[in-house]
Amino acid sequence: MHQHNHSHIKDDSDNRIAMAFFLNVGFTIIEFIGGWLTNSTAIMADAVHDLGDSLSIGSAWLLNRLGRKSANRQFTYGYRRLSLFGALINGLVLIAGSVWVLTEAIPRLANPVMPVTEGMLALAVLGVAVNGFAAYRLSKGNTLNEKVLNWHLLEDVLGWVAVLVVAIVLQFVDWPILDPLLSIGFTLFILVNVLRNLSTTARLFLQAAPDSKLQNEIQDTLLKIDELDSIHHLHLWSLDGEHHVLTAHVVTNASKAFTANHYADIKLRIANALEQFDLAHTTIELELTQEHCRDEFPDKVQ
Repeated sequence: MHQHNHSHIKDDSDNRIAMAFFLNVGFTIIEFIGGWLTNSTAIMADAVHDLGDSLSIGSAWLLNRLGRKSANRQFTYGYRRLSLFGALINGLVLIAGSVWVLTEAIPRLANPVMPVTEGMLALAVLGVAVNGFAAYRLSKGNTLNEKVLNWHLLEDVLGWVAVLVVAIVLQFVDWPILDPLLSIGFTLFILVNVLRNLSTTARLFLQAAPDSKLQNEIQDTLLKIDELDSIHHLHLWSLDGEHHVLTAHVVTNASKAFTANHYADIKLRIANALEQFDLAHTTIELELTQEHCRDEFPDKVQ
């Protein structure tokens, strides 16, 4: 019975993410067409934003399904690392789209063109409705994927509210410069976030420690265990930014006879100490003080 409920939850999560994906892709296509027809760079900028969200949702949907596959001889850690690869692709697509929007919007500052405000208004109302509905659906989910994607969609809702406000203002005043100004603001906001996320993703892709504070806490926790003398070859990296992997060589200064029971006791204490960090995979090699490490490098931590 428990297994059936668990499967049902996974199916619900899949369905919600799939619904958000198809809504976003369909509306993104409408945006690009609408931006071209209304001559609005602000709508084009938001279309690029929604394109990025569509890629993110699509990646999350794919990952949600692939994440169920067990590790195998080729992918010994499973498939979670695909999310980093997807994030890199998404970032590059968004940067290219943002550069294109800026090349369209910046020249318009000197010679602004009045967009078709009625079309802007209609698309803005549709944008608030579509993204708001998708955000509402994902808000019912409990998975991390759904929570992160929900924030993306809420940002989209706020973006379309801004377009709606500008469209209403342009109905009454002849300030066509508001359109390129809004598009440049959207695009710079997207670029700042994309570049920050790309930097983080690239570091994780290169197997940098996901969190130096966490690494220090793990190291200090291990060194507080009785009969542990030092640590070397402590490596902390992440599969996807959420599921971390730890490997370390731990040296014991056990003074009494090192029996099988004593060995098991130290292993248990190490396991209990690491439990608080919720690591996805851990590999701890126990060495005696007088033992020569086969992977000796000058990275010993006292």
